[in-house]
Amino acid sequence: MAKLANLLIFPTLALTLAGCHLVYTPDVQQGNLLDKAMVSELKPGMTKHQVLLLMGTPSVTSPFEQNRWDYVSTQSRRGGPMAVHTFTLTFNNDTLVSTEGDFFAQDAEQLIKESRKYKASTPADEGRSDKSAKPDDKQDGGGVGGNSGNGDGGG
Repeated sequence: MAKLANLLIFPTLALTLAGCHLVYTPDVQQGNLLDKAMVSELKPGMTKHQVLLLMGTPSVTSPFEQNRWDYVSTQSRRGGPMAVHTFTLTFNNDTLVSTEGDFFAQDAEQLIKESRKYKASTPADEGRSDKSAKPDDKQDGGGVGGNSGNGDGGG
């Protein structure tokens, strides 16, 4: 009977805690993170390729209106209301004509700093792996086929 009571009490307690928002809810930022420096470099007359290199891939491209790119980003802080920002670029014959909308200008640098603290640091030569090493580069450590010094001179 005690086992049955435990089977009912623990799930009920877990659901109660989840319903009271005592469970941790992380800040969530999704979409394109645009900063002031990036947006200030946009100039009318830039090609789509130049804009793509500067801003990255847009969040939304319509197959019906290929002269409009939308960069959408959303931010939700600890389960609060979601803030949505849209930055729209308009092109004419693959040339930037106008920009309109808003972005997280004041929060972008802070978001970048916060996101960096969750990334693990990597070694400087992470691109080099064992598979990229040439056979001549490997040193003989005395394993199979190496000189292990055990005196196999007959005996």
